[in-house]
Amino acid sequence: MSNNLALKKGLNVPLDGAAAPEVIRRVTPDVVAVKPTDFKGFLPRLLVKEGDAVLAGSPVMAHKQNPEILLTSPVSGTVQQIVRGEKRKLLAVLVKASGKQEAVDFGAKAPATDADVRALLLKSGLWGALIQRPYGVMADPSLTPKAIFVSSFSTAPLAPNEDFVLGDALGDIQAGADALGKIAPVHVSIRRENSASTPFHKLENVTLHEVSGPHPAGNVGVQISHISPIMKGETVWTVSLLHLAAIGHLINTGKLELTRKVAVTGPAATHNAYVQCLPGTPVSEITHVMPEVRVIGGDALTGETLGKDGYLGFFQNQLTLLHEGYEREWFGWAKPFRPKVHSSSWCYFSWLTPSKKYQMDTNLHGGPRAFVETKCFEYVTPMDIFPIYLIKACLAGDIEKMEQFGIYEVLPEDLALCDYVDPSKNEIQAIIQKGIDLMIKEMA
Repeated sequence: MSNNLALKKGLNVPLDGAAAPEVIRRVTPDVVAVKPTDFKGFLPRLLVKEGDAVLAGSPVMAHKQNPEILLTSPVSGTVQQIVRGEKRKLLAVLVKASGKQEAVDFGAKAPATDADVRALLLKSGLWGALIQRPYGVMADPSLTPKAIFVSSFSTAPLAPNEDFVLGDALGDIQAGADALGKIAPVHVSIRRENSASTPFHKLENVTLHEVSGPHPAGNVGVQISHISPIMKGETVWTVSLLHLAAIGHLINTGKLELTRKVAVTGPAATHNAYVQCLPGTPVSEITHVMPEVRVIGGDALTGETLGKDGYLGFFQNQLTLLHEGYEREWFGWAKPFRPKVHSSSWCYFSWLTPSKKYQMDTNLHGGPRAFVETKCFEYVTPMDIFPIYLIKACLAGDIEKMEQFGIYEVLPEDLALCDYVDPSKNEIQAIIQKGIDLMIKEMA
């Protein structure tokens, strides 16, 4: 087990539009959405109906197969609407905020045992913050992982600065780490470049790891692969620093508080800064969206398209706004000089200006085509796997090959850069997710 990781492979995507370290607005939403679709593996059963009054922390829905797992309301108010999609699939519960935040009192007391921690997280709705690997599904309360991993930084394009976002929540983060430590050993990774200045190096009762390198060095999956690789039959849990702070706040105050600083980023954003709001807040209340702009919940590589009428997700603390790339470029790749285009290889002259940021859009500059076997995937994947063979195994639906080439170690986000550098324009993350879904179906 290494406490110092120096990763060489990867790529920092030079996207323009980072958020300035300032909170420009605090949003008190009129309506908040609780979305079961944010939680992979969660099968919702409604516990409320339209017109019911709820408090912050009141249960809204439960897992059909594990009724002890609850999703709770982040605000106090009244259930305004049950939103359903095709085949009556439950998409969201809309809660109209009362204006005065009232919360369920879970008791401000540090849990003494593993069972106490689990019970508190299940009752409060924060159990959904725990992600189980392999497969990236909601953690199973009946299992005990070999370890719990937290990454205190992100290297994704325009990612929020965690020191700015959560630097003042060290007490809550410590309380959350102490609680989760009663379930399994907790590992926290910090960025080596600022390991002395980040407040998170002061965390106690955890194993700290210093990590350096380009994206995806900040991905918790990449860190796990170097610290304690997941073998067949093993289970680990991960939790974001944001939700670790929420767990600690719940322990310290007895109240569910999910308010967060959301980074509004991207070249199409009208004001690149932070907005304080709750998960489930309408995008239209967080930022103004111009026509022909794609709103992404999360970063540009792995985020979810929300649309201007969407709602911020439970796991999201970033919005990325990109112009829709409808225009076709004269001569395209055949141009000898393209100063506005970034290349991950030496095809253009972007390598001469490594610090330049680019006004990127959603244009693919081409369409999917036959797989071209190059080493470009290996250059951006700092894990002990063969990505090209894993991708082909997922395409073929070959479970034995998927196991052989590392399906237990990855989630789509860990191979997001393969999407970016792929000359064949294939949706690598979708292919990996298809393989994971097959594993869940066949190995359950």
